[in-house]
Amino acid sequence: MGVLLNICSSPFPVVASAASTSISKVNHIRKVGVTGVMAPQKIEIFKSMEEWGKHNILPLAKPVEKSWQPTDFLPDPSSEGFMEEYNAFKERTRELPDEYFVVLAGDMITEEALPTYQTLVNRPDEVADETGHSESPWAVWSRAWTAEENRHGDLLNKYLYLSGKLDMRQVEKTIQYLIALGQDIGTEKNPYHLFIYTSFQERATFISHANTAKLAQQHGDKQLAQICGTIAADEKRHETAYTRIVDKLFELDPDETMSCLAHMMKRKITMPAHLMRDGRDPHLFQHFSVVASRTGVYTVMDYINILEHFVEKWNIEKITAGLSDKGREAQDYVCKLGERLRKVEERAHQRVVQADPIPFSWIFDRKV
Repeated sequence: MGVLLNICSSPFPVVASAASTSISKVNHIRKVGVTGVMAPQKIEIFKSMEEWGKHNILPLAKPVEKSWQPTDFLPDPSSEGFMEEYNAFKERTRELPDEYFVVLAGDMITEEALPTYQTLVNRPDEVADETGHSESPWAVWSRAWTAEENRHGDLLNKYLYLSGKLDMRQVEKTIQYLIALGQDIGTEKNPYHLFIYTSFQERATFISHANTAKLAQQHGDKQLAQICGTIAADEKRHETAYTRIVDKLFELDPDETMSCLAHMMKRKITMPAHLMRDGRDPHLFQHFSVVASRTGVYTVMDYINILEHFVEKWNIEKITAGLSDKGREAQDYVCKLGERLRKVEERAHQRVVQADPIPFSWIFDRKV
């Protein structure tokens, strides 16, 4: 998991009672139109995909014994040469500017909130891990994906701790706040929404980590470049898995998938950490997004490029069979959205460039 620029984000309001909660849910379902309550024939689609998933999704998860671990990239405290390794490590981090550490810390904090992400993946009944140890391909993938993602936060957390460049207590508070606050990514309990979201999210994460790798290389930290590049490769593989699922849904149920894609694009895909707090800055995520954009790690243009990438990848413009009037309307909206977004990108870029320096508690309130 990683970065998606918070172009639009509005968490659901807190509801005071069970009765008002029920009314709110009904109104939300009526408003959205595409709900988390799947018709029986939709449930059967996911059942019919299980054998396909075993052969096309599960092989994308790496066995534990063949996977890298965080200690592979960090000084070994059990070795006699630890201090020499650590001193060389510290020397490399000196060349990295504050804004780079802000972006890396934000990415790490996002990765560390993994418990809530697995919960989100398990919400739709059609793909849920009902027992916590289910052998369905959806459940097996969800657990394997979570286990792989967990290493990303562990590695970046240890790297930042060893660097000595951050106020780790403030960083740790931010992680606790984020997990406690939960998530609102707009997928409800709808598996179509979920897999569209994760396709976008994983590609955005791949781009973000690939860009932090390039910046680390430019600042002379080849080891950090390798770390970020390795994480990016994981995210690219995860993107492939989720993209394949959506591609299969377009094959089996083009009308529903098209409508759900348009729904998610209208809501706008946001970073799963858009609720991050540090106890001081009430606009922490927005400020983090500004720095990510300013450094070129993740920008509005990246968001637009991801949309256009998937329009091409899923052959959105060429789908003709199986679409209702609503589906064709959704198709037209999605195909024209990239061009419309590009027209407002320049204004968004100017706001980022002109933004005043911002203090971050993660770097002892220094401004970037």
